[in-house]
Amino acid sequence: MGRVRASLDVLTERPVSLYATAVLRIGYGSLYLLFLLREFPHRDEIWGPGSPWTPELARQLFDQTGWFSILTLSDNRAYFEACYALAVVASALFALGWRTRAVSVLFAVVVASFHARAIFMTDGGDNLMLLMSLYLVPTACGRRWSMDARRTGLRAGAGAAAGRAAGVFPPHLRASRRTLTAVLHNCALFVIAAQVCFLYGSAGLYKVQGGSWGSGTALHYVLHLDLFRPWPALSLMADEHEVVIAIACYLTVLLQVAFPFVLFGRLKYPFLAMLSGIHLGIAVLMGLPLFSGAMIIADAVFLPDRFYRALGRLGRRAARSAARQSRHFTSTTLSR
Repeated sequence: MGRVRASLDVLTERPVSLYATAVLRIGYGSLYLLFLLREFPHRDEIWGPGSPWTPELARQLFDQTGWFSILTLSDNRAYFEACYALAVVASALFALGWRTRAVSVLFAVVVASFHARAIFMTDGGDNLMLLMSLYLVPTACGRRWSMDARRTGLRAGAGAAAGRAAGVFPPHLRASRRTLTAVLHNCALFVIAAQVCFLYGSAGLYKVQGGSWGSGTALHYVLHLDLFRPWPALSLMADEHEVVIAIACYLTVLLQVAFPFVLFGRLKYPFLAMLSGIHLGIAVLMGLPLFSGAMIIADAVFLPDRFYRALGRLGRRAARSAARQSRHFTSTTLSR
């Protein structure tokens, strides 16, 4: 009962892993922004009125599936361009953490709308991006490394934030608001972690059932698929190392199946590092940067806040050292 009470206290008293959710916010906002900018020359063929999958066909599909997209509300090209500009701005603001509560809802609507508009052109990266954009809405992902956090810190330093909050909300409402925020954040964080575990576990179990993964030849066939071979020469060069290919097959299955069982110990750190290496290989060899980036960002949820605080201190020291070296170089140059 003591452990249950302690768990309930953690669930209801304060949001946990605020730095991890901040990394998810920055990562997915930036990734989707880069995705939209990359596809800017092809936006009309993918999502616009000039797409082979016309807005009318999309609306007919939505009538059957229940999906919704703001892009199908009008066939006007100016309206589409405005929606595209809104998506770019929403992704940038979400990554920066400006008015995160409201912008997170807007970002989720944007991702869901673009996903539904071109549903037959999506892959695993788009699906994960959609899920994470929805999961991040109830989280307090704007409390760290954001414009909101900076503004709150400035107000708290001036003594204005506490006085304003005290004047607007009675004490019992403030306590209820804090509890509700903590519960929603922690439950959403648990769902995100469970989703990633389910992805890895199910992928590993499906691979175990395949004969090509058991024989260590699955990656050999993958490297010869023209659809997933952006650099054929590089794929052929990698395929020449048969032993390495077989080891990579077995290691991939092992990491994915065992991943949910190593999260509560230090063994998760080498697992996360190796999984990041696998995703980087997928991005380069198979030409799936969106999927790889989405998975690497999702893995960040399992790193504790002390890791990110140490990373922040290391970054600040590196910045100060670079600034000192720059000033020293400038003074030396001027003296000469």
